[in-house]
Amino acid sequence: MLGAHNPRLDRVRELLTKKGRSEHGRFAIEGETLLREALRSGASIEEVYGTPAALESSESAREAESAGAHVYRIDERTMRRLSDLETAPGLLAILPVELVPVSELFSESGLVLALAGLSDPGNAGTLLRAAEAFGVSAVLFGKGAVEPHSPKVVRGAMGSLFRLKLAVADPQETAAAAGDWEITGLAAGGHPIEELSWAPKSLLVVGQERHGLGAWTGLCSRLAAIPMKGEAESLNAAVAGGIALYEATKRVQTAP
Repeated sequence: MLGAHNPRLDRVRELLTKKGRSEHGRFAIEGETLLREALRSGASIEEVYGTPAALESSESAREAESAGAHVYRIDERTMRRLSDLETAPGLLAILPVELVPVSELFSESGLVLALAGLSDPGNAGTLLRAAEAFGVSAVLFGKGAVEPHSPKVVRGAMGSLFRLKLAVADPQETAAAAGDWEITGLAAGGHPIEELSWAPKSLLVVGQERHGLGAWTGLCSRLAAIPMKGEAESLNAAVAGGIALYEATKRVQTAP
């Protein structure tokens, strides 16, 4: 069993911060469900940490160890120090951060989702899950916004994170990579989304919860809106983005 002051645990603890994840190129997942999803998706699991009780009951931890992951036993107090959750599940795994160049997102026709300036990690995680559900395989995160591998994003995605191509870029880098793709921004003043057709190469941009598309507005060749009948002023990014994904994937044209 690893002692509480083992330097290895200090490195795991650092993964709770954006700086630590960036420096180490690693992120953590917690619990049997996410570990099982990572294994099912073929994600590379480098290390597993668990309390004796959690490791004893975890089929996924044994599968990860058989696949080459290093497994370490720690006590419950140490696990609480490593966990991002109020109640630690007793099982934590370390994976490499895997991002692709932004150009790779536009290497094949279809619908790509861009999360432009989202600040709420729960909304971002939900949109990753929605993207996979509606058949979108590539998601772009705007630079300076929520981080793809932050703990709340990872939990909100419910495993979809492991199966999507992810990139991080700013509007200028995105414009250069997208080339002749049609870029649609989701905004209240846009055209009703159900009346739009979608090109074989389409990028859907979902903006920040309070400030909208911001610097990404100039990137968009058109704007789409979700008509509302009630008196609510707006929808949050996860709800609006989910509706937009549903409408767009129904109508996106097949490339010749």
